[in-house]
Amino acid sequence: MHKKTNLYQQRLKKFIEEVALYPVSCERLAKGRDDLAWLDAVLAGGAKIVQLRDKESDGLRLCEKAKIFRQKTLEAGALFIVNDRVDIALISGADGVHLGNSDLPVAEVRALAPELIIGVSCNTEEQAATAERRGASYFNIGPIYATQTKAGLSSFLGPGAIPKFSALSPLPFTVMGGIKKEHIPELTAMGAKRLAVVTALTEADDIAAETSAWLAAIQHQTTLA
Repeated sequence: MHKKTNLYQQRLKKFIEEVALYPVSCERLAKGRDDLAWLDAVLAGGAKIVQLRDKESDGLRLCEKAKIFRQKTLEAGALFIVNDRVDIALISGADGVHLGNSDLPVAEVRALAPELIIGVSCNTEEQAATAERRGASYFNIGPIYATQTKAGLSSFLGPGAIPKFSALSPLPFTVMGGIKKEHIPELTAMGAKRLAVVTALTEADDIAAETSAWLAAIQHQTTLA
């Protein structure tokens, strides 16, 4: 059983109440801009959470980058999540870590890091149904649509998976995978409140303006819903 510390509760409360757009970094798809430029832009656009996803940097470089992410997100009042690397999350003082299905076991990470928000990727209904029991704080449903960020994928869940997966767990959830701005009405109608995106922001000419536009569009649709 996860003993919920005050810090953990504060982090989770912020996630549930403030996160609508969940920007995820990807330097190779950012048109020559580095992760730090991307970070400054999404925070300027109003993002309340960011995920550092960097599979190319060595440990030292990633650690240095994560510490800068931590400082800037604190200054902006935003949550900071590290993809995959629990060690980097702990060293940098991040708010959480996001784990894929081939990463470390969630239950063991939870035992090691009780104050971290832990997100888990769910590609099947079984994974969603067991997310809470495994110790997750939130789960991600995806990929919803075809995406550039995952090589070798040939099947996608489609927006109809959102009500199916979300009915299996009381945890808050995000959706991800090939999401474009025109998908926002369809996704929010299916019950999605937190949209995780990579290329929609990394490839934008003006990342800050695009972040702001996404937040406004999501807010508009969730108000209608």
